[in-house]
Amino acid sequence: MTDKKPGFFKRLFGGETSQPAPQPVPPQELPVEPPQDVPPPIDPVPVPPEPVPPVPAPEPEPVPAPQPEEIPPPGPPETTPDYLEDIAETAERTAVPPPLPVEPPAQQQGWFARLASGLKRSSDQLSGSITSVFTKRKLDAATLDELEDVLIQADLGIETASAITETLRRDRFDKDVTGEDVRAVLAAEVEKVLGPVARPLLIDPGQKPFVILMIGVNGSGKTTTIGKLAQKFVAEGKSVMLAAGDTFRAAAIEQLQIWGQRTGAPVIARPAGSDASGLAFDAMTQAQAEGRDILIIDTAGRLQNRDELMNELEKVIRVIKKVNPSAPHATLLTLDATTGQNAMRQAEVFGQRAGVTGLVMTKLDGTARGGILVAIARTFGLPVHFIGVGEGVDDLEPFAAADFARAIAGRE
Repeated sequence: MTDKKPGFFKRLFGGETSQPAPQPVPPQELPVEPPQDVPPPIDPVPVPPEPVPPVPAPEPEPVPAPQPEEIPPPGPPETTPDYLEDIAETAERTAVPPPLPVEPPAQQQGWFARLASGLKRSSDQLSGSITSVFTKRKLDAATLDELEDVLIQADLGIETASAITETLRRDRFDKDVTGEDVRAVLAAEVEKVLGPVARPLLIDPGQKPFVILMIGVNGSGKTTTIGKLAQKFVAEGKSVMLAAGDTFRAAAIEQLQIWGQRTGAPVIARPAGSDASGLAFDAMTQAQAEGRDILIIDTAGRLQNRDELMNELEKVIRVIKKVNPSAPHATLLTLDATTGQNAMRQAEVFGQRAGVTGLVMTKLDGTARGGILVAIARTFGLPVHFIGVGEGVDDLEPFAAADFARAIAGRE
């Protein structure tokens, strides 16, 4: 039982003294024993390790093949970059460009302007050489020799060159001579040579059909010339038939058929490699049966020095004469002006083997040697019916000596 707490009165008057609080008892110290000697540790006897059997190296695990990357299914095309690029490109292509200013139609050049433009290379070279010879000097023998060399180099021919120099020697020797004076003499002499041969191709209405045989070497422009002539004749109201006698080249047959479509002229054609003389016979009989006004027969290009090819041409002519002894009524030789002096040899051989009746000079715009026409005219005297100075239909025109002389001499 617990001690009873004194009352308040006793504590007030000290009737009973309070005992001191008990002090804590200090802890007792235990006796410390002296340390005992500890024997040193004994090292264990080494035991040799047991041999460990070799462990085999682990086999490499097979590398699994790479799995194809799973491509998520494409979304709507409107969300793909390619679609957006296509839309942008389409918009650029279909964009309506701003309207261009309307230019007035170019006025077509007259024939002389086209002729002068086509002969510009020939006239520029000739005029430049003449000017270099006659620069502030009097006309003497050395100057005339230089001029003669210039004219011969322009393929005008030795006779024409001599005639021009002799005229100057007679009228202007030991006098001041300008390039313009020489060009005037040149134009007059060229016109004198070409005037007698500048004759149009006359179509005899009593011959139905009027047969035109086109001959020449490879690349001289026969087929293109046929197309241009057909267009001119059709424009004059004549009924025309074409015969694709160049059976060696499929391209020539197709080219003539295209011209036939343009002009509305029927084209007699056979597969490439067919007999040309047989085709000519069929064309002659059909043109007669249909009452055509004009029949133009194309032939394969052939070199004048290939005897076997010239024999084939002679065979074609013989077959044509079997149908109509008076045909062909015109045998036109197309001469490429770029061939220069070789054109002289062509005119000679074709004239002997095929009976050339007239000339068509082509590609005068592609050479600086247009003077070869003058040399051919003076040497052979063959009529020159047409000249060509370009690819267009209007660039083939009847030959006019005065215009040609002015153009090649560089005189406006």
